[in-house]
Amino acid sequence: MEPIITYKERCRRCYSCVRSCPVKAIKVDQGFAQIMYDRCIGCGNCLSCPQKAKVVVDRMVKTQEMLASGAPVVAVLGCSFPTFFHSLMPGQLVASLKSLGFCEVHEGAYGASMIANSYREALQCADKPLISSHCPAVVDLIERHYPSLLPNIMPVVSPMIAMGRFIKSIRGEDTKVVYVSSCIAAKFEIQSEESNAIDVVLTYQEIDKLLKNRRITPASLAEMPFDGLDPGSARLFTLTGAPLKVFGFEPDLLDTETVSAEGESHTIGIIRDLATDRVSPSFVDLRFCDGGCVDGPTRDTDLNYFYKRKLIVCHSNSKLEYATAPHYRPALVMPDLSRSYSDKSRKLATPGKDDVKRILHSTNKFTQGDEMNCRACGYNTCREHAVAVFQGLADIEMCLPHNMQQIDEDRGRLMQKYELVRRELDRQAGDDLIIGSDPGIHEVMGLISQVAPTPTTVLIRGETGTGKELTARAIHRMSLRNDKPLMTVNCTTITDSLLESELFGHKKGSFTGATSDKKGLFEAANGGTIFLDEIGDITPKLQAELLRVLDLGEVRPVGGINARKVDVRLIAATNKDLELGVREGWFREDLYYRLNVFCITLPPLRDRVESVPELALHFIEKARKKLNKSIAGIEERAIRAMQHYPWPGNIREMQNVIERASVLTKEGPVRLETLPTIFRSTYETCHDDDANRRRVSFKAERELQVGRTEKNIILRYLEETGGNVAKAARLANVPRRTFYRILVKHGIEVVRVANGKN
Repeated sequence: MEPIITYKERCRRCYSCVRSCPVKAIKVDQGFAQIMYDRCIGCGNCLSCPQKAKVVVDRMVKTQEMLASGAPVVAVLGCSFPTFFHSLMPGQLVASLKSLGFCEVHEGAYGASMIANSYREALQCADKPLISSHCPAVVDLIERHYPSLLPNIMPVVSPMIAMGRFIKSIRGEDTKVVYVSSCIAAKFEIQSEESNAIDVVLTYQEIDKLLKNRRITPASLAEMPFDGLDPGSARLFTLTGAPLKVFGFEPDLLDTETVSAEGESHTIGIIRDLATDRVSPSFVDLRFCDGGCVDGPTRDTDLNYFYKRKLIVCHSNSKLEYATAPHYRPALVMPDLSRSYSDKSRKLATPGKDDVKRILHSTNKFTQGDEMNCRACGYNTCREHAVAVFQGLADIEMCLPHNMQQIDEDRGRLMQKYELVRRELDRQAGDDLIIGSDPGIHEVMGLISQVAPTPTTVLIRGETGTGKELTARAIHRMSLRNDKPLMTVNCTTITDSLLESELFGHKKGSFTGATSDKKGLFEAANGGTIFLDEIGDITPKLQAELLRVLDLGEVRPVGGINARKVDVRLIAATNKDLELGVREGWFREDLYYRLNVFCITLPPLRDRVESVPELALHFIEKARKKLNKSIAGIEERAIRAMQHYPWPGNIREMQNVIERASVLTKEGPVRLETLPTIFRSTYETCHDDDANRRRVSFKAERELQVGRTEKNIILRYLEETGGNVAKAARLANVPRRTFYRILVKHGIEVVRVANGKN
């Protein structure tokens, strides 16, 4: 397992890791930044990710398994341990580690004194500049990025590996060695080290966590002595300039043959100069971290460098006992401290000028002035980023100025689309205006204008198709909540269980098919309006939940235990007799009174005869646009037929009738013949009635009155004679044939008269 892992879900593409990586071993791919381990030098800079997307792999479990296995496990503390465990006496730290199960605890500084002689011997016969090898990050930097300097690396192991080989040469290869350090690169080093001198590298934080997990309080323990040998002045190895002293070099400000440097910029700069033969000192001592090992990646950030230096010096001056010193001192033969190196560099494709230019052009950089070199992508220059894109290490989308320009362009396009959509919505809203000039609809409009600006609950009543949803939309459009959503639910089209989930939401697993949490419409409409159509059809259970929303202003998802506050205005509609429902028990009385705060009753279309022509023309216009046909209005006969039709489906039926007639109309206006057959019958009836009214009024008022009188007289004679036509004719002194003609004239049936009916 690699020492550092990336949590993809935490990566927010801030490119902080790319920016901090000195060798650009970060590849941005598929929306997150991942480490390229074949280029990584283990410096740990990427661990500063503000999103904690990069973390050190926890090796505590493996350590605990080794401690529980029964095999001897030795702990080696790195030179900088006094700076992290500064609140403890060294002996208390030893005691706490042994409480964890370590059989011995050594100071890693002794490894520095072990390699000192090898350094001096190598320098005596050196014919080229030599580079120190005790910093694993420096070694990885050369092996992976400057392989031409491999012959220049000191062929000596690091102090950590020297300690591991030394302990195992004394105790045997079955002994497990755990090295505790602030160095992340050390975790990389043991993976490539073939002798397995160190089994696990732990950070100081991991050891501290182990102690807390085992509830061990080091400050309460009695001190115990270290094991192994006294490192002497090598305890200072972690400080700036101390390696030269440990290796036997006396610092001299005028010495140009011996170079000592720390920190990322100095280290990389010197290695570049060495690779180009710009400098040629005899020995170069390098440590990658600023401040040396004292300020490693997992250091204690609460202390400054100078205080840490004081802690190291104080520890170096202290007199400590070493319990197993006699056991290790007889070892006259030192372990093999040599080391070899290999070329681990990865060859990347080199782009040509045209390739770089093409990539720059894709980010709208056509001239040198367009190259801002802002480093937002993590690379020093736009051209470096272009090269990384060509090599597959970066994405075009990493360029922040390019993204901002794209956002501005997209914003402009979205604003244009928004304006078009807004105009279309305004047009559609105009189509949804309430049409009519009859007194009933004028009264409704007055009620809407009064209640709309208030938060009052509204109950809309009326027959099916009278425009209850249209009225609800008009209330919302004229309300103070018109900038918030209007949610519409038809309570008759959804089953009881699904309607509860639809209105109030549900939690994952609350019922079969609930694979995730879902927000209900009341939450979605928060701050706006919800319209419940046909509310008379909901069950008593849902009526109780709805009453809770109206009373407390909160909803509880199906399967949930926590209620959520909502601010929603409720508009309900029904075509049922809710008062009857209250009396019969299928509708809650308390809910009825909460809904019936402000009632608007919509008149049926049969009572809005004056508005029929206006409505007809409105629906013809909508049909004309929908069907893309040229329709020249509607003829008078069709209007008259529609005015005398009872419209059981109200406005919805009228709209469908008009659309059907518009489909059948080939040219000109909508005619009576294109309407359903019942409208032609209605027209004939109303036409006959009108014709009769015209005759009575203008031509034959007298004849009409005479005819009625004549009919009444004939009927009286028939009633007196029991329906006997001959007797009635004699009684009236009228010939029987003439009497029969009068009967036929007035449509009188003798049988009906005889039965007492006219």
